[in-house]
Amino acid sequence: MSEPKDMIIPMLKEMRAETGDLRTEMKDEFAAVKKRLDTIDGRQKSFNNALTADTMMSRFVTGDFEERIGALEKKVDQLIKGK
Repeated sequence: MSEPKDMIIPMLKEMRAETGDLRTEMKDEFAAVKKRLDTIDGRQKSFNNALTADTMMSRFVTGDFEERIGALEKKVDQLIKGK
């Protein structure tokens, strides 16, 4: 049977190898999570851009509608004053 002092170095080497494997696995997992978060960020930016475009389009349509209503009000005022 081996002496305990002869078993320490091989055990430490084994522990170092296991730690290295765990570190590599963690790096891979973090890279996968980062990739997913980047994808989510990209989709969120795209969604925000779509909302901004929709808001701008709504304001444009509303502004156009208000201009047309204003023109109709002027015509009605002219017709009322003309009578």
